[in-house]
Amino acid sequence: MAINSILRRSASTVAPLAARLLAGQRAFSHHSGGALFNHTRKIVSNNSFLVSRLSFSASPALKRPSSDESLLRVIESEIQCSEESFEEGEGVPNGFPFELNDNPGQQTVSLTREYQGETIHVEVEPSSLVTGQEEDEDDDDDDTEKDNQSSLPMVVKVSKAGGPCLEFGITAYADEIVIDSLSVKDPEMADDQLPYEGPRFDELDENLQKAFHKYLEIRGIKPSATNFLHEYMVNKEHREYTNWLKNLKKFVEA
Repeated sequence: MAINSILRRSASTVAPLAARLLAGQRAFSHHSGGALFNHTRKIVSNNSFLVSRLSFSASPALKRPSSDESLLRVIESEIQCSEESFEEGEGVPNGFPFELNDNPGQQTVSLTREYQGETIHVEVEPSSLVTGQEEDEDDDDDDTEKDNQSSLPMVVKVSKAGGPCLEFGITAYADEIVIDSLSVKDPEMADDQLPYEGPRFDELDENLQKAFHKYLEIRGIKPSATNFLHEYMVNKEHREYTNWLKNLKKFVEA
């Protein structure tokens, strides 16, 4: 009987302990499995995000609209026509008295030279065609003779160190140089002051007008120089137009 009593007490002690061990093992298995599941799900999620990023990166670039493609073809055709029709003129002729400065992309060309202590600066504007359509019927014969002639506008500045400068507004034709205006510029005069510009050049005494024409001719403003400049500006206009087309093409292609 004593032995049976001891066995019963031992069994009652071992059973709860076994139950607690079994419960702990189940809890461990539950928590371990949950952590492993969550870790696996995180890896899959990260890989899915990476795959989606790679798929987005590998997607093809946006296709250019058909209207842009049509525009590019027209621009390329125009560039080809412009290049095929362009014939580069001769270089600066021997004896040309000025240093020519031509910056691509700008409309004007500048000329400079030194002459007996003077600095002569010339700004050459794009050549133009005088149509004469705005002329009145009673215009002078000298004016009507210039109808439909190609012309070259220029601004000539003659300056001396520490003093004022003379500024001429000129229009150069094939066989004649016309002085449109003459003014004396004082570099020390404030910008808000209005200097006296003098009379119209064509109102000056005829001998004075001829003397100023001779004054400019000695300094290099003569038909042999202006005719070369006219041809040069025509070529420059062609070059600038071609480069402008190429810049348009780059923009549309970008």
